[in-house]
Amino acid sequence: MGMRRYKDWFRQARRRLESAKWSLEGGFYEDTCFSSQQAAEPGVKALLEKRGISRRGHSIYFMLSTIKAPEEVLSLARKLDQYYIPTRYPDGFDVGAPMDYYNRTQAEEAIKYAERIIKFVEEEIG
Repeated sequence: MGMRRYKDWFRQARRRLESAKWSLEGGFYEDTCFSSQQAAEPGVKALLEKRGISRRGHSIYFMLSTIKAPEEVLSLARKLDQYYIPTRYPDGFDVGAPMDYYNRTQAEEAIKYAERIIKFVEEEIG
């Protein structure tokens, strides 16, 4: 990651959040949950890059814990991280497909979690 790319990471995070909202309106709740996680992830990577911290991987919680983020933000990151794999793969559950396991309430919450994490990042970036 180049040190001057944090703005691109942050722009992409915001765009993915918009994608999550479109999925919500379409009733694709599993996609909304996944896109919310995928919105927060590059947002956090933008913050780390701005601070000169190189971090690979997909755990928002792990990345935020390296900078000692507030517990409220860490708690939301933990929840979003749970949407990284099972929202996409049918073998994430014993039976059924991801679309069978997610509802509008979870999707709306996931968007709120991502929005809060992105807001935190924005405040930190300045």
